[in-house]
Amino acid sequence: MFNIVTVQKPADQALRQDGLSLLLPADFATTLQLPAQWTQDWQALSASWERLPPDAHLRDGGDYRRRRHACFIQDLASGTLTQTPHRAHWQPTEYNALHGGFERWFEPVEPGVAQAPAWTLLLTQLGQLFAQVKPQVPRWYIEAHQFRIDTAGGVGRPTPEGAHRDGMDFVVVLLVARRGVKGGETRVFDAHGPNGMRFLMQQPLTALLLDDERVIHETTPLYPADGQAPEGGVRDTLVLTYRAGDFQAP
Repeated sequence: MFNIVTVQKPADQALRQDGLSLLLPADFATTLQLPAQWTQDWQALSASWERLPPDAHLRDGGDYRRRRHACFIQDLASGTLTQTPHRAHWQPTEYNALHGGFERWFEPVEPGVAQAPAWTLLLTQLGQLFAQVKPQVPRWYIEAHQFRIDTAGGVGRPTPEGAHRDGMDFVVVLLVARRGVKGGETRVFDAHGPNGMRFLMQQPLTALLLDDERVIHETTPLYPADGQAPEGGVRDTLVLTYRAGDFQAP
């Protein structure tokens, strides 16, 4: 059974009770206690999505995805966020049957983005929020993925692996931009039951927060909007994963 998300709860409460929280743009900065200047500073970083290189690891034969990747460690006691030396992204086939089981090296997030105060504050505040849900965790191992999905080939697939979990504690999907596309419906399923929710993320700074141990998620394919040239359609997101213990590795 699918339900449309209609009821807004405090994010930490929603994660505890439902395994997910959908933050609308009007609530995003307030929920994360971001200063008034943050939104303007973040908009300046959004131009970096225009410079993402192609994802060289797609195994479905497509060329619709561009991507950059970076890793961080957040120490919750000291409040510090430290970027790690660049490393591969790895997932077990248990969580990603299409792209799991091998190291994927992506181009790193640009230093001017990864070190920007708006970026580091976003990662830090999300980590503090998740620490309210799991207060026993001393530090988060964070992976950041800048994604652009385009429709230049007629169709773009945000989740070519299908409905999945990521093997993390928490997952964040933040919409950065969406233009010239239709489709791309986000669907979240209870990992242990029949219920699910579906919705369309349309406005920048709409954010989906997921308890990855409790839910499975996917986003349906994108197509050019009616009357839109295929090469003009894009959906830009920032996907952040938070994991206790360590990064996933072979």
